[in-house]
Amino acid sequence: MGDILDKANALAEESFIAASGPGGQNVNKVATAVQLRVNIYALGLPPRVFHRLKDLAGNRLNIAGEIVIDARNHRTQEANRREARERLAQLIEDALKEPKKRARTRVNRVGKTKRLASKKARGEKKALRGKIEM
Repeated sequence: MGDILDKANALAEESFIAASGPGGQNVNKVATAVQLRVNIYALGLPPRVFHRLKDLAGNRLNIAGEIVIDARNHRTQEANRREARERLAQLIEDALKEPKKRARTRVNRVGKTKRLASKKARGEKKALRGKIEM
């Protein structure tokens, strides 16, 4: 898991853009928002992890196959950079977790007969709602 995160951090491209939000006049002078881009094809993930990552990325995944993460909550570039990398790491960690397989449930004989009896009763109730014939 650590090697995939290291590879993602190595492949990540950062660009700094002007941000809105906290910072006062500093926001107008310094490009503090970070846009982090990672090409998911270059990560070399196993197919199942790759598909889970694509699903988790959602609209953060562009047509070129890059996950784009914008971080603009903090006043400094360094804090935004840290946040973007943490969000990328969390996304990859979530994709690496194998989902639990759902255990199929079975209804026992008593449960089946109860269900069928209630269906029959509902059907009879609805049948009585029809037109009355003279």
